[in-house]
Amino acid sequence: MSKIKFMFESSNIPLEMHKVRIVQKLNLLSVEDRLDAIDKAGNNTFLLRNNDVFLDMLTDSGVNAMSDNQLAAMMRADDSYAGSATFERLEKAVQKMFHKEFYLPAHQGRACENIIAQTFVKEGDITPMNYHFTTTKAHIVANGGTVVELIKDEGVIVESVLPFKGDMDIEKLESLFKQGTKIAFNRIEVGTNLIGGQPVSLKNMKEVAAVCKKYGVMNLLDASLLADNLYFIKIREEEYKDATIEEITKEISDCFDVIYFSGRKLGCARGGGIITSNKEFYDRMKNLVPLYEGFITYGGMSVREMEAMAIGLEETMDMDMISQGPQFIEYMVNELQKHDVPVVTPSGGLGCHLNAMEFVKHIPQDQFPSASLGSALYLISGIRGMERGTLSEEKNEDGSEHFANMELLRLALPRRVFTLSQVKYAIDRIKWLYDNRELIGGLRLYEEPEVMRFFLGKLEPVSSWQDKLVAKFKEDFGDSL
Repeated sequence: MSKIKFMFESSNIPLEMHKVRIVQKLNLLSVEDRLDAIDKAGNNTFLLRNNDVFLDMLTDSGVNAMSDNQLAAMMRADDSYAGSATFERLEKAVQKMFHKEFYLPAHQGRACENIIAQTFVKEGDITPMNYHFTTTKAHIVANGGTVVELIKDEGVIVESVLPFKGDMDIEKLESLFKQGTKIAFNRIEVGTNLIGGQPVSLKNMKEVAAVCKKYGVMNLLDASLLADNLYFIKIREEEYKDATIEEITKEISDCFDVIYFSGRKLGCARGGGIITSNKEFYDRMKNLVPLYEGFITYGGMSVREMEAMAIGLEETMDMDMISQGPQFIEYMVNELQKHDVPVVTPSGGLGCHLNAMEFVKHIPQDQFPSASLGSALYLISGIRGMERGTLSEEKNEDGSEHFANMELLRLALPRRVFTLSQVKYAIDRIKWLYDNRELIGGLRLYEEPEVMRFFLGKLEPVSSWQDKLVAKFKEDFGDSL
């Protein structure tokens, strides 16, 4: 990581260690057009047209900027259906990074979850994890399993100084294993997506691995957000401050029997895969790849994306590359805190997370405060964030709402995509919205899918609060977009 001191800049701003050579024009609609757009989208930011979005902070999945070397590598792709040289290059890159023998390609992370769940989860099985992710839980439940979250109690405290809020509670894990229940596997996610991209310490991973080995339980890693977690281990975990990223990655890999990842996050290309050195596990999973994904040397991926991913994985070992996202996020969190805007702390990976439970504390959870905040932010800025709260939860068996532990609006910062001035624009509009937060009202569902409703569900305001917010915006900003 490059250490650069500013002589006259008063704040500690992040400095990009890359230059921009290809640009894409953005469009910022008027506030009236934004009101029309969010209404047509059913107040669900997933359903907004990208042409109606100014800064797309919905996700970092599949939208990270590729490097010049990745784009160049795409031109040499071997598009053979079977036995492709492109696959061999990607396989070698995976093996070099994780030091495991077998690699099964898949078109993205949830495809890996489908294969893993179908292979290892049986009716009545329990799957402990530090914290669930939406698609992971859905696949496990669909195969008859149950998810048990064993994150440390401090992990769900929104404002904290704990450096590794994603750590699993070792005592809870061993207590569960002692009960003799049917365990499909143990799963660690680095970092924990739904609680603010919070990292997991390598110390904790090693402790979890020891407990799993003691009780003969398969230990599995979701490495989709590994790049950010590597950065946090190096700067927050004293034992590893002098270790290389390659050395840290190997020690992490040694803790797990099976690793899977979404290349849309790790490697900055659209794809993914499952990695193991266990021949039995590999043989049990590989037959599902041709069934669901494609032949085992492309797994549903474009060969051009595979070439880009191979280079992207190599670049993940570069501290300048993996530090850019966390440093931008830290800057955004710190600037919002100066204005008392409630955010998840300490800053994590993936994005800046607004604490909707405090931001709009007058909105009850059954009126989806995180989604309401997402709708309001789009209205006054054209910024698209993602609801990570009660709307992202599945309902209880009796049909009642399962209220989320946290109500967050995630503002993802895809790698090497936004400039600092764009981040400052987001901060400015968020500060204004916080000052006018009492104008924000709740939402209610009028179109509700049975599964993962946060993707396609549609909501409407419970009052005319959006019109009032627009009127206040025009009063303060005049004819500004």
